[in-house]
Amino acid sequence: MKIPINQHPLVRLLWCAIGASVALFFALWVTKVPETSFLLASLGGSTIFLFGLTRVPAAQPRALFGGHLGGAFIGIACYQVLGDTIFVYTTAIALTLCFMLLMRTVHPPAGANPIIMIHAHSGWSALWESVFLGIGCLFLVATVWSRLYPGLAHYPVSSMEPSPPSLNWGGWRED
Repeated sequence: MKIPINQHPLVRLLWCAIGASVALFFALWVTKVPETSFLLASLGGSTIFLFGLTRVPAAQPRALFGGHLGGAFIGIACYQVLGDTIFVYTTAIALTLCFMLLMRTVHPPAGANPIIMIHAHSGWSALWESVFLGIGCLFLVATVWSRLYPGLAHYPVSSMEPSPPSLNWGGWRED
C-alpha cells in the first residue's frame, strides 16, 4: 500500500521546516532585528516548539505569550531597578521560573528573555516592539500554516492549556 504524498513523513517534515523558516523570518523582519542590536534569540526556540511540538502544553498560546511577556517583563524590571550584575541575571531567572510555574505558563525558550533583556539594557518598549510583535508573528504564521496542510494538527490545539498541566513542580513523586 502506497502512502499518499501529503502523508509521507519527509514531506510533513519539510512542510514544518519551511513553516518554521517563514515564521522566524517574518518575526525578525517585523521586529527589525537587522537594524538594531537587539536579537530576541528566544524566538528561535519558540519556533521549534510551535512547528515541531505543536501539541505540547508549552507550545500553546497561554505558555507562549505568558512565558515570553512575563520573562521579558521580569528581566526589564530587574535591570531597571538593580542594574546588570551577575546577581541581577540570576535573580531574574529565579523570579521568571517562579512566575512561569505559579502562572502555569512555562515556555522553556522564554526562559532566555530575562537574560536577553538585562544584557540589552532594554526599556519597557521592548515588551511591545520586540517581544509581543515577535511572538505574535510566530503565533500568526503557525496558526495559518498548520491549516494549509491536510491532516496536520491545527495550531493552537488548546489556547488556555496550562503548562505544566499540574502543580507537580520539579517532578515530585506522588507515592
